[in-house]
Parts: sequence; structure tokens; C-alpha cells
Amino acid sequence: MLAVREALDVLLAAARPVTDIETIPTLDANGRVLADDQLATIDVPSADNTQMDGYAVRAADCASGEATLRVAQRIPAGHVGQPLEPGTAARIFTGALIPPGADAVVMQEQCEAAGDNVTVRHVPADGEWIRRKGEDIGNGSVILTAGTRLRSQELGLAASVGLATLPVHRRLRVAVFFTGDELAMPGEVAAQDLAPGAIYNSNRFTLRALLENFGCEITDFGIVPDTLAATRATLRDAARAHDLIITSGGVSVGEEDHIKPAVEAEGRLSMWQIAVKPGKPLAFGEVHRDGDNAFFIGLPGNPVSSFVTFLLFVRPFLLRLQGVRGPVEPRGYLVRADFDLHKGDRRNEFLRARFNAGGGVELFANQGSGVLTSTVWGDGLIDNPPGNAIAAGDLVRFIPFAELQH
Repeated sequence: MLAVREALDVLLAAARPVTDIETIPTLDANGRVLADDQLATIDVPSADNTQMDGYAVRAADCASGEATLRVAQRIPAGHVGQPLEPGTAARIFTGALIPPGADAVVMQEQCEAAGDNVTVRHVPADGEWIRRKGEDIGNGSVILTAGTRLRSQELGLAASVGLATLPVHRRLRVAVFFTGDELAMPGEVAAQDLAPGAIYNSNRFTLRALLENFGCEITDFGIVPDTLAATRATLRDAARAHDLIITSGGVSVGEEDHIKPAVEAEGRLSMWQIAVKPGKPLAFGEVHRDGDNAFFIGLPGNPVSSFVTFLLFVRPFLLRLQGVRGPVEPRGYLVRADFDLHKGDRRNEFLRARFNAGGGVELFANQGSGVLTSTVWGDGLIDNPPGNAIAAGDLVRFIPFAELQH
């Protein structure tokens, strides 16, 4: 079995980012991956302006700390003032351009207005409360680099220099299907009518929602019969128009587990079984099609195993396929364990845990791979190395679900 780090290295080394690029409105680019560097064509701010409501002054006129000046003009944001004459002040509002001749702004709380005059009870420094031209963004500078996954912050930054459209990698095309004759669909079979041994296909809902979080175009082939022929036929269909095929179930070694022989017949497997708990049976390979191959990842059927292995392995692989060039692995944080784990597993275990009122983390009582309630109860996963026991008060590496689902 491969270690978690080794398995990630295999996946990321194999990833081939999609090369098709489309130009879309910046307003529609949330979650997409930028294809080319973006340069500013203006300075931001475009001119010196005030950070505060107050009075634009010449600092030399206010050296006494009790200067009375005539208010010669009023400058709201979006308006251009006249040159400031010595011995005068300009009433100015946040964002308004600094008039020629002024070299400081005094906030209104430090001033007292009376008729056409204002008394400035402050000695301003040169440049006080002035935002300088280009101090945020300089004309011609790179504001966003290729391979950036666009969030609200990046979209706002692009808009601030007037970029109405952005070049992005096309959406990833992902096919999914689920194996297991025991699977039933909510809404199609009532709970009282479930056959002995039948279960609802929760993985279909979990995996599709996760793929939607990453902006994938999803084709759902549904539940595939537990036969080698049906599995091979579905793999061939899925490979034709998709970048990646993801399956759930059928990746173990039982007589009814057909994923491994089906992929080997239709392509090749380059990884199978990882030293991770939950989720040891995880397969990675490619399925042949005319001209090239579609990537394949087979997830375990147990719902927690499927969920956790998607977060740990599929997520970074998806991001790399989408064109993300920076780090794709989730950040972990050292937090205090408020529990005891007397014996670590021989595999790298990912424990469902949540924060308590004291700022430490506590474990869900049942860490079984079929206990889906643990993923709803928890705030994230504790990354526990093989064979590692944990005592209350130890620092453990905690990966929040917020780092894993987007």
C-alpha cells in the first residue's frame, strides 16, 4: 500500500491541466481558473485622494496647532477641486481628489467649523490621510497570475482596473457512476419497501455536491449493475467525452467488485490501495478512448471513506486538472487534543473531530467508515500519522472542512 504522501505525488505528477481557454465576463468568473496573467492598465488610485472626511490643507498653514483658515471650496467624491490658495482649506469627503497645492488632510473630528472658516486644532504631517496615486496598483503591473483560482477578492481586484472579461480554463468534464446491486435511490423506493440488505445511495448526493463545489460539468451515469460487462461498457461510454471518471464502490477484492478488472481491461491502473483510514481501496488510472485517455479514480463504497478520500485525493487532483498552479493541498493547523487515543492505527488515519468551547478538538465517538453522521457533526479531520497515540493536551494537525470543500 502506498503512503498518503506517495499517493498524492502519483496523482499530481500524472495530472494534465485542460488546455482549452474561453473568455467570459468577470461577473461570471467566480471559481474559474485564470488562464493568463492579467495586467493593470491604470493606476489605482488613479490620482491622490483623501482617506477621510475632513479638510484639505497646506501643512505649513497649520503649524501652530490652532490655525483658522477660510474654507474656499467644497469637494465631494467624483468632483475636481480648484488649486488650494495659501491660508485656505477645502472641505473634502472620502475618496475625493486632493486639490493642487494641498499636501495633507485633517480629519473633521480635529477641526471646528464656524461660518466660512474652520479652526484646525492639529499639526498635520506631510501626506497625512492622503492615498497616493498608484499606491495600491501601478499601471502595467501584474495583478493576477495564470493558474489562480478566482474568488470574490480576485474578481473585485480585476474589476478595480476595469477588466470586464477574463480568460479562463474551460470547466472540467467529469463522469460519475455507482456500483452495487444493493443501492436504491431516495424517492424511487420508499423506506418500508427497501429489500433486505438494500441501502440508499448517499454517495451519489455527496459526490455530486462536491463536484459542483468545484464548478465541474457533471454527467451522472447512475447506478450500474454489478457485472463486469456493464462496468466495462459504462467506462467506455464515460471516457468518450470526459476528462475524468469517478466511481464509488466495487474497488475492493471481492468476487462482486468489478472496477479493478474493468479498468485494467479498458485501460490501465497505476495505483490501487493506500495506507489511509478510512478509505484503503482507492484506484487511480486511465481509460482508453480514441486518441488519448480519460483519467479514472475509483472511490470506496463506504460513505465516510468515499467522502474523505475525495477530499484528500480527488480535490487536489481536480484543482491541478483545472489549471491551478499554486498549492493544491489543504492547510492544516496545530490544535489541542481534548481526548485520548491510546493506540494509533497502522495506517494514516483521518479522524472526524470538532472544536469545543475551550478551543480544543474532540472526537466523534464512532469513527466507523459507514458513520456518515460523523461528517455532519465534525468541523474537520485530524491527520494522525500511522501508529501514533494521542494524549489529551497534545497538539494535533487539524484540517477544517472549510479548507477541503472549495
